[in-house]
Amino acid sequence: MTPPNILLVEDNPHNRKIFSGMLSHAGMQVVEAIDGDAALAAVARSHPDLILMDLSIPGIDGWECTRRLKADEKTRTIPIIALTAHAMRGDEERALKAGCDGYLSKPISPKRVVEEVKRVLRLT
Repeated sequence: MTPPNILLVEDNPHNRKIFSGMLSHAGMQVVEAIDGDAALAAVARSHPDLILMDLSIPGIDGWECTRRLKADEKTRTIPIIALTAHAMRGDEERALKAGCDGYLSKPISPKRVVEEVKRVLRLT
């Protein structure tokens, strides 16, 4: 079985290292992007099985990046999980309305991120 290809869109290098390491340890291939432009380019190149999207990233933010991916026929079926520090009332609803298929607020344990990825990809 081919390991799932996960796009991790995260501008914080510390978070990127931790989440990427846990996902890799769980047997997943991880592609990283540090901003919205890099995320859109990575999706076009690798068509990931799932995207973990930080909503506060430089350039095209995660909200807009999600809207663009969900509006495109080629990428609309890729599940997107918001991975964000936006934890105010209404932020989860906003993320789901933008097109996210899941929502995780930081700080969060890397183990919980792996669990959510597996749940959305139906690997458990």
